[in-house]
Amino acid sequence: MALITIDRFEGDWALLEWDGRSFSFPRVLLPERAGEGDVLQFSCSVDRGKTAARRRRVKKLEEELFRGG
Repeated sequence: MALITIDRFEGDWALLEWDGRSFSFPRVLLPERAGEGDVLQFSCSVDRGKTAARRRRVKKLEEELFRGG
């Protein structure tokens, strides 16, 4: 699990620090009461079902596009 620190906020963006690097992250995706100096725990997983459904939708759109439909 990654531990990431909120350095500061710039408008709708949070500047986060992780492993000596800084990056911008949408403020709306942070916990409601997260503030400058807070340490966040990040974990991530893949939703296999939604991924498969998205791939099917994209494939269908590609087929329609290339069929001229």
